Amino acid sequence: MNNSQITFVGAGNMAGAIISGLLKNGVDAKSITAAEPSVERLESLSKQYGIRHEVDNVSAIKHADVVVLSVKPQILQSVCEGIRDALPKGVLVISIAAGVEMSSIEEWLGDDVALVRCMPNTPAQVLSGASGLYANALVEWAQKEVAYALFSAIGVCQWVDSEELLHAVTALSGSGPAYIFLVIDAMEKAAKKQGIDEKSARLLAAQTVMGAAQMVLSGDVPPEQLKRNVMSPGGTTERAIQVLEARGLPELFDEAMTAANQRSVELAELLKG
Repeated sequence: MNNSQITFVGAGNMAGAIISGLLKNGVDAKSITAAEPSVERLESLSKQYGIRHEVDNVSAIKHADVVVLSVKPQILQSVCEGIRDALPKGVLVISIAAGVEMSSIEEWLGDDVALVRCMPNTPAQVLSGASGLYANALVEWAQKEVAYALFSAIGVCQWVDSEELLHAVTALSGSGPAYIFLVIDAMEKAAKKQGIDEKSARLLAAQTVMGAAQMVLSGDVPPEQLKRNVMSPGGTTERAIQVLEARGLPELFDEAMTAANQRSVELAELLKG
């Protein structure tokens, strides 16, 4: 990836997060270009990271090996049609526009473009993201490695076997941070009711979630077994888990993620126009 010229068309928060991750992973700032109508935003990114910048999308992609489409889904069509005739031969295009299907992007850019769709999530802003990736048939193995390295710079990423599975990724990791924020908030409020001050409750709740996640990621023990390892017979954890399971927490998560998946499908249909 260090030899690739990478252009971000759109320079919002997600683009900034990816750029930050790339630089922290040793990518040369001179190999990164951002294109954005907002001169103020471009100058801020350039000052912060030392990257190249262009107001004009066509000029920005002229020498790119990788073009990351990081604009809002509602304007993706006009952006794609504006750069279609200027795309360099052999370029890899990566779209992080939620809900816009590959067939639409291929129609706007041309069906001869190597294209990857990515569903990142907001913790990418603190380099702890979780992204799902899907490539069309024109993406070569080396290009897949570049895409994987790019999103590994902001967390973890996984390839999925079909584009339809990106709806499930949306329901899992795309919307998932909000589920965890809800859990942390609920734990914080319960702790406050028991007498712990707000600052301490928030710190202990958030650190507990992060620590538990690290235990899952650091080994091969499934979460179900890790849960049982904490539950001493007749102890406090067992009593708490009994309440949560009796109230149907696992079933609620299943229903919530099914609803998120269905809404992702609905939004994709709306974005087709």
